[in-house]
Formats: sequence, structure tokens, C-alpha cells
Amino acid sequence: MFTGLIEHLGTVADIKLDGGGCTLTVSDAAPILGDCHIGDSIAVNGACLTVTRFDAQENGGWFEVWLANETLERTDLGERKIGDQLNLERAMGPHIRFGGHFVQGHVDDTATLTSKTPDGDSLRLLFQLGEPTTARPSLLPYLIPKGYVTIDGTSLTLTEVNDSERTFGIMLIQHTQEKITLAKKGVGSKVNIEVDMVGKYVEKSVVAALGGGGGAGVRALVEKVVEEALAKKGI
Repeated sequence: MFTGLIEHLGTVADIKLDGGGCTLTVSDAAPILGDCHIGDSIAVNGACLTVTRFDAQENGGWFEVWLANETLERTDLGERKIGDQLNLERAMGPHIRFGGHFVQGHVDDTATLTSKTPDGDSLRLLFQLGEPTTARPSLLPYLIPKGYVTIDGTSLTLTEVNDSERTFGIMLIQHTQEKITLAKKGVGSKVNIEVDMVGKYVEKSVVAALGGGGGAGVRALVEKVVEEALAKKGI
């Protein structure tokens, strides 16, 4: 479990791809490795990954993680290059103040950065989700203005959502721009998206309570309600 408050920016030091996945080495990571152990979880650009090797001193501190093909398909990590910076956060400890929101580190999908607009010292960013598929249903039901969204591991507040355009926006204050990689990304770049897991649980609970099958989804539930209403009216 994470909070979405980025602790440090690491650097891609090495990438080794094969048919089974990818070994990623992240350097310049000493500030988050002081209490690290093999098997610990670190969120890398929002993806919860397991530390398989590390050295807290060499090359400014480095650690190695394994990315399965599922992770490469769901995230932008397969597109990272040596020298790229990455948002890093250690798993949440029970003794820290909980300043973000519940972040699992389970990336749902990617979105595309479509515009960057300065607003005083702040920066407004607009993103577009891809066309939904059976394998990857739309994430828009879980995105609401003033709600939470995790972008590249960062807990952010949604400022706008346009369902018809499949877009949503956020604003970065100057401090946040300096602490994460998002402000440095160019238009057209992909970002990792994790929606608020509370919304998923609420939807599933409501659908189940109203008699909808878990796999049928909200659309099937609405169709059922409409059919029953029409039947009562003899239509």
C-alpha cells in the first residue's frame, strides 16, 4: 500500500529485456534504500514492484526489479530509456502521516497527455484515455471532479472530467512540478493511471446488492431495471 506522495526521483540505469519480461535497474536511489530489504515493495512510476537486488551506496544507491509482461503491457515502463527519471515511493509505514490516498500500485491502464497549459505558477494537464475494450473497460466511471486519481504514482485531485471526450484534467502546483516527473513529460507522452480503488468496491457492492452479476457490470444492471419498469407498464 502506498500514499501517492513521491519520495524521490530515481534514474533508469539499465534495462534487460527477454521473452519473459524485463529487469530494470534504478540508480540515484540512496535516499529510499536506507531501510531496504530484498523482497520489499517500491512503487516505480506507480507500479508496485519487488526489489530483487540492491546496493545502498554504489552509483548513488541502486535497486533492481523484475517487470512481468503484464506490467509491461499495462504501464509505460517498457518505454523508459536509460537516463529517464522515475517517481519512487516506498510502501507506506504504519508510523507515517497519511497525506495522499489509498494507492495499491496496481496500474489500471495508461492515458495520453494531450495538453499542458500554464496557470500562474501552476500547470494544468489534460489526459485522454484510450477506447475501452472488453479486456480493459472504461475507467471513466471511477473519475469524478475533485476525486482522486494516481498518475505515474502521484496522488492528484481531478479538476475536470469529460466522459464524451474520454478526457480528464489535473493541476500541478509549483512545488509538485519540482518533485515529480509529470511536469517534464511532453504532449503525446503516456502516463500510468490507477483509479481510486474505493470506487471499484462501491460499484461492485452496489451491483451485487441490486442483484447484478459481478461480470455483467452496471450496463446489464441498468438494462434489467429498465426492462422491469417497462414490463410493469405492459410495454
